[in-house]
Amino acid sequence: MNPFILIYGAYGYTGRLIIAETLKHGLEPVLGGRNPDKLKALAEPLGLKCRAFALNRPQDVDSGLEGMQAVIHCAGPFSHTADAMAEGCLRRKVHYTDITGEIAVYEAMAARDRAAREAGVMLMPGVGFDVVPSDCLALWLKQQLPTATTLTLGFYSRGGPSHGTAKTVVESLIQSGMVRQNGKLVPVPGAWKQRGLDFGEEKRIGITIPWGDIASAYYSTGIPNIEVYMAAPASLRLFVHSTRYLGWLLGARSVQRFASARIPEGGPDEDKRARNYCLLWGEVTDSAGGRAEARMRTPDGYSLTAATAVCIARKILAGNAPAGYQTPAKAYGSDLILEVEGTRRW
Repeated sequence: MNPFILIYGAYGYTGRLIIAETLKHGLEPVLGGRNPDKLKALAEPLGLKCRAFALNRPQDVDSGLEGMQAVIHCAGPFSHTADAMAEGCLRRKVHYTDITGEIAVYEAMAARDRAAREAGVMLMPGVGFDVVPSDCLALWLKQQLPTATTLTLGFYSRGGPSHGTAKTVVESLIQSGMVRQNGKLVPVPGAWKQRGLDFGEEKRIGITIPWGDIASAYYSTGIPNIEVYMAAPASLRLFVHSTRYLGWLLGARSVQRFASARIPEGGPDEDKRARNYCLLWGEVTDSAGGRAEARMRTPDGYSLTAATAVCIARKILAGNAPAGYQTPAKAYGSDLILEVEGTRRW
């Protein structure tokens, strides 16, 4: 198949997983990123083409996107990189996807909805574990209770973060939590609420976090009140709670550099990913006392990200890319996640 898809940030941990998934499906992506030496070393053994360009000059982005039908943007933190890539996609009429979980990025893409529709371009942030499974679960719950006014989601991931994810977490430590209330994004303290999460297979304690669904699930379901919980051990719950008082220290550049320098490169190896898994839980309620609940089990979050990113890319390449700002479930339905082998919903 002709290489009409660009994987930008290809030599990162998740980028490499996505490359392997594209090859499994017979695709021949173009590999992109800032470092030409890293790209060449990665692309040549695979027989793939590569394009080295940074995102700080529009003309370079436009050149890098020339001839592409879609991009899978993997170079985070996306709060630093997504705008430049998305603007380039609008100019060059290239469909945009990324693997972010950052609320600000979802909102920035939603604000481009009209421009994307006019350009005939789809903007879909969050085509990985952030937020495909939870987005599909949210829409499925909405379908069970169309009158729902509150949505609560929780997840548990057995396995550690990649280098890129950990860097994003370090940067987010100085930010407040976030929930959606009456359709509006509302900042709240870190670990604002705590609750038990019954995943069926396991029970955990979770804390509220500013996960991408606070933004995306609103556009998928229209539900005005949304909270997301992450299962966390007591030590992490205490640490996140402490950021209410230590944000000034955690935000210092010297502390951020110190923490980032100690994040190990890479992520879980293949054996660990095979053993790891993710559990999700969701609940909706309405003003009349109605309630619906559902659970989901998926493969490891990084393996899932590769599978869902490429699943969506294949749909785009087949011509199924509705223009405008889209979420995974809004564009492709609540059963999209069930296309990933090893996923179960009940």
